Amino acid sequence: MKVICSKEHLIEGINIVQKAVSTKSTLPILEGILLEASSDFKLTGNDLEIGIECYVQADIQTQGSIVLNSKMFGDIVRRLPDSEVLIEVLPNSSVIIECENSHFELKGMPSDNYPALPSIKKENAFIIKQKTVRDMIRQTLFAVSIDENRPILTGSLLECKENNVTFVSIDGFRLALRKCIIENENKSFNVVIPGKTLNEIVKILQPIDEEISIYSTQNQILFDIGKCKVVSRLLEGEYLNYNSIIPKDFETKVRVKTKDILSSLERASLITAEEKKYPVKFNVMDEKIVISSNTEIGAVREEVRVDISGNRLDIGFNPKYFIEALKVIEDEEVDIYFTSSIGPCTIRPIGKQEYAYMILPVRIKNE
Repeated sequence: MKVICSKEHLIEGINIVQKAVSTKSTLPILEGILLEASSDFKLTGNDLEIGIECYVQADIQTQGSIVLNSKMFGDIVRRLPDSEVLIEVLPNSSVIIECENSHFELKGMPSDNYPALPSIKKENAFIIKQKTVRDMIRQTLFAVSIDENRPILTGSLLECKENNVTFVSIDGFRLALRKCIIENENKSFNVVIPGKTLNEIVKILQPIDEEISIYSTQNQILFDIGKCKVVSRLLEGEYLNYNSIIPKDFETKVRVKTKDILSSLERASLITAEEKKYPVKFNVMDEKIVISSNTEIGAVREEVRVDISGNRLDIGFNPKYFIEALKVIEDEEVDIYFTSSIGPCTIRPIGKQEYAYMILPVRIKNE
């Protein structure tokens, strides 16, 4: 194999596929990147749970393939001059990497034992704008559970029903839901994608209007992003019925500027280092919410001007859960719906039904 490509294109491809490379594996080959040159130059990373392949623009002089240690290969290329890079595989599986006055020789591994990415039939597909799916993942991923005792909740539900696509994440304390309408061929399926996979995909996706295709089978999903493809296993099991969790009724509604309440909660959380032990208290009263907390290291009190309809109430929350939701809402104002002083609350951008975020309260001691 002998190829020549720009350092810029090569490092972009390496950065993408490294997201799927195992850092600690009993199989050394899984710590490598597969380089293949045929009609195209392709890089692949695969840790058997998620696999990513990326096509890199290159001048292919001789076809072939090799596996190189991902960390070593990436570190070398990052430090090369900003110029053309020559990669040449020798008969003994050594690999020459040259760029201007730099010359490296690395030991490669034969590609025969590198695991192939699962083959996914392009059925059960839908097409969606890259920016849209990026936003949908970003606005729900933070609510994925990290509790391995409930494996199904360590992923996000992707549901496609008629013309609606929905992402849902639940961790037992909160729920994040984002839906959108797409032009679809009435496809109907629901799958649960590991949070780890979505965390890597959202780093690859760009905030642009180019379309991507998403295909699913019973146990695999494929994100086709043009020059890059991501394949992942799916989580097995039945996801929670999210429609039955979000409250339909409320006793108090608060309309508030997103930035105002976010800033107040971020300041209040400086005192509540241990959020579960020291929640913040919301005192919802006439035209304001008083956010307060008393801890062993001090106390905080913040006032936020709001529009209120309904009853006054006192309720406590883990401030982190509020902050993470408000950070991904781009609207200037939100409505917060409180069911009671001990029931869940729901945050929604004004007049928009495509996003909902529900949080369970924390019991607060009477001060």
